Amino acid sequence: MTATTVVAALVRHGVMPLELGIVHQMFGRAATPDGEPLYEVVTCALTPGEVRTDADFPIHVAAGPEVLDRADTVLVLASHEPDATETEGRLPDDLAAAFARIRPGARIASICTGAFVLAAAGLLDGRRATTHWKSAADFRRLYPRVDLDPDVLYTDNGDVLTSAGEAAGIDLCLHMIRRDHGVAVATEVAKTTVVPPHREGGQAQYISLPVPEERTSSTSAARAWALAHLDRPITRNDLAKQASMSVRTFTRRFSDEVGMSPARWLTQQRVERARRLLEETDLPVDRVAEESGFGTASSLRQHLQATLGVSPSSYRTTFRGGLAVTPDPG
Repeated sequence: MTATTVVAALVRHGVMPLELGIVHQMFGRAATPDGEPLYEVVTCALTPGEVRTDADFPIHVAAGPEVLDRADTVLVLASHEPDATETEGRLPDDLAAAFARIRPGARIASICTGAFVLAAAGLLDGRRATTHWKSAADFRRLYPRVDLDPDVLYTDNGDVLTSAGEAAGIDLCLHMIRRDHGVAVATEVAKTTVVPPHREGGQAQYISLPVPEERTSSTSAARAWALAHLDRPITRNDLAKQASMSVRTFTRRFSDEVGMSPARWLTQQRVERARRLLEETDLPVDRVAEESGFGTASSLRQHLQATLGVSPSSYRTTFRGGLAVTPDPG
């Protein structure tokens, strides 16, 4: 039987039900091909019992902070009732006591303004982090030692991760599942919950654009065509032709719909293809590079190192050994 990873979702008064649901949906759906669950998700509170939410109903949480003693991953959710982490830059006593229970080596992550808690605990000093863009000014004022980047969806420091608003929590959870168990498992979770399987952590949180006019044409057909032909060189002209648009119009509409340039999107899809081939096949690295559209092993190595901090051979060895991929130092 597959050993399950314990994921503790730490909630406080003012928790957003959507965030809690995200954690249970994403990790709770992750399973082996035989259907065995890969994670045990447990909700815990600082004090067991009724916990207020930001909606018109409370939730009942049976478990207290003792769950943190055995958690492999701790996810700190946001609260709409600001505490000392958001007003004074310090951990309240009950939170400090809870954090003291987290065992060494456990992975700790936050969704939205849960990053304030991680910062107050000193876990983000000198590290890159993110939070909801609306809270960026307050975060910088309270935690100047943190390298805050409010323009990304999530950050990964190996053992400490942060994400932006609630929806970015989906991206963070999928990223952690992908890190733990590979592309195939994360993609299946995304399919089941009907969300995009992968958005880069560096993608912008919020794109300030007017609502586009309704159009009968879009770039979706070009994207589908590109995914079916990733092994060949693809130019903007090729993509625009598939959408029956000029290159200029296509590029503008693509950015409107996807939130990034065609070139960046293509690179992202090729990295995902390469990861899946490295995980699921015995193809030589040269062939993986060809099949994913990078052309050469050198190019594949460069892109994988930039994205994951590991070489293709290290990535394959890690997953064949059943261990999680973590970024190389530096």
